[in-house]
Amino acid sequence: MAGSSLAAPSKAEVENQFRNWLTKEIIPEAGQAGVSAQTAQRALNGISLKWDLPDLVPPGTAPPKAQDQSQAEFSSPGSYFSEQRLQGLAATGRSLAQTHAATLRKVEQAYGVPGSIVVAIWGRESGYGRAKLPYEALDVLATKAFMSTRKEMFRKELIDALRIIQHGDITPERMRGSWAGALGQPQFMPSSYAKYAVDFDGDGKADIWNSVPDTLASIAHYLVLKGWQRDRDWGFEVTIPANVSCAQEGPDLARPISQWASLGISRVNGKSFPSQEARVDGMMLVPAGRHGPHFIVTPNFYVLKEYNNSDLYALFIGNLSDRIAYGAGAFQGSWGAVGKMLRSDVLAMQKTLQAKGYDVGKADGLAGFKTRRSIGDWQAKNGLSPTCFPDESLKARLR
Repeated sequence: MAGSSLAAPSKAEVENQFRNWLTKEIIPEAGQAGVSAQTAQRALNGISLKWDLPDLVPPGTAPPKAQDQSQAEFSSPGSYFSEQRLQGLAATGRSLAQTHAATLRKVEQAYGVPGSIVVAIWGRESGYGRAKLPYEALDVLATKAFMSTRKEMFRKELIDALRIIQHGDITPERMRGSWAGALGQPQFMPSSYAKYAVDFDGDGKADIWNSVPDTLASIAHYLVLKGWQRDRDWGFEVTIPANVSCAQEGPDLARPISQWASLGISRVNGKSFPSQEARVDGMMLVPAGRHGPHFIVTPNFYVLKEYNNSDLYALFIGNLSDRIAYGAGAFQGSWGAVGKMLRSDVLAMQKTLQAKGYDVGKADGLAGFKTRRSIGDWQAKNGLSPTCFPDESLKARLR
């Protein structure tokens, strides 16, 4: 049949190509990284392609077109903070913090990261180790290294995974992970495991799959190497008076917390800022502008973002940590509605602001802090009360 010679290879043919690739490319490359041929062959012998994984580009097929996210709904960040989920994680987290109190004290002494922060990340990433890890990690890493949209990244991760096995920390069949290749209870990629995983229980292995002490210490070690500052909080929910511009947020506009307080910014719980915090820098954070809770955050907030580069993720961890440590509840500020919009609406606003000379960061239909404060600055210059957030009322004005 005409054109049949150009047809994509069958799954069986791809499987054969995969086996040849492992033998001719991966095993020698692993050898250069210190993995014996015997270890690599044994580890890779039983693996198989996982055709159900996302973002695959099998040989002979074209990469999928970049998904058009412009039609995705743009909504208030409040949907990220499921109260039912947070309450459940907090209740379990408080119980486990008591169970593992001695270990957490040692972790905090060693790394300076509060136990409640470590436990919150543990809960968010793997449900305190109870979440099912559905895949043998080598299957995922090899599949993605062979035929995904990010082959080079996963190739490096596959080699690092083989180095972990060579070191004797885990056997191939017990190296369980997620569909994205993240390992164990802290959900480390193999390259992160190599840098941050810790043997805290002293058995000679950094076992983030089965050892709670190793898991907790590895999370803390990750944070401290990313810059966690001992004896500092992550941040505080605050009230920002109407006469103080919301367009002052961002890590590049830090100032001593006492200066923020002198503007009339105060904690929602009525307490003063801790004296040791008042003397050092903090940053305004308004993730939904005037449509949501307001915060003064510390540099440690941005360290939490190293675990997952999202303001909302870091706020989730901070709130969950406060619930575990102090019995805190939901943020007091309510997440308001912003109307019915698409990401394309936000993108149009960003492009309009860029054309007017504003720095919105990346024009991608997502409202990062540079977009939020640019909107606030534009609103103030045009006689509007700054909200510092894209909402339906601005669609017609910012076109």
